[in-house]
Amino acid sequence: MSIQLIQQAIHYIEEHIYEEISYTEVAKRVHMSNYNFHRTFSFIVGMTTNEYIRKRRLTLAARELQTTNISVMDAAYKYGYESPESFSKAFSRFHGSTPKQAKQKGAKLHLFNPLVIKIILEGGSIMDYRIEHRESQQFVALVKSFPNEIINDDNDHSIPDFWTECSEKNLIEPMKLLCIKGKRDLYGLCSPVKDSETHFNYGIGILIDENFDRTKLEGFIKNGYSIWKTESTDYAVFKCFGSDGNCLGETWSKFFKEFVPQTGYMQTDNTDYEIYFENGESGLFCELWVPVKHI
Repeated sequence: MSIQLIQQAIHYIEEHIYEEISYTEVAKRVHMSNYNFHRTFSFIVGMTTNEYIRKRRLTLAARELQTTNISVMDAAYKYGYESPESFSKAFSRFHGSTPKQAKQKGAKLHLFNPLVIKIILEGGSIMDYRIEHRESQQFVALVKSFPNEIINDDNDHSIPDFWTECSEKNLIEPMKLLCIKGKRDLYGLCSPVKDSETHFNYGIGILIDENFDRTKLEGFIKNGYSIWKTESTDYAVFKCFGSDGNCLGETWSKFFKEFVPQTGYMQTDNTDYEIYFENGESGLFCELWVPVKHI
């Protein structure tokens, strides 16, 4: 269960908080791929693994500066910073006080305690879904690579900016015209990654099926478009209602916090995607298709 694995990850972080550690090492310890661990941790905890580690270290550093004679320089190196200057900047941003001020009585400091994840069941909450099987599929897509760290970062707009860029360059509309009218649904494709990878691919594409004009495909490939292939797998499908991408983020959060713990399904290392329908039902932003298996 993802909840249990994330709690194990937090225990591991706390036990090795003074050592050189990153989300890739933690993912390995709980036997998850870098990508799925980073994504699961971010949605369940509400921050990235590296952000959690940073906040815990700065909390511990403040306590040690207040209660011992450790110097700012020694604290900087002990808590994983390359220099006292970088430590002081991070410390000040987090606490609102400098490390030197933290050594004095009366300094205002922030406390970030270790997290304990609990499953809370709330009555009356309904999460509609369906399980569907899809054989291997192919898409023609505009593809770009993104660092894993952007997942669940509310301040990052890389993927929406990618959509905007492709739209402004008039790269999406010609691709849609490869399909017959009424079947010009757009797909937001998100790749799985190998444990050794720090980036994932995101694609904006259309499905190559019986409604697709294959005679023009070669020309698109020559102009920089890619073929994206998916494997045969089962999907959990969720409808995301709303006016913007916030409803998509909320659905992902419910997937990890509610769907996985209560159904026995878990996400697999296959492509997940959103479908943006040309003729969708009223209020539907997209459908989210998550590859799953029952455990």
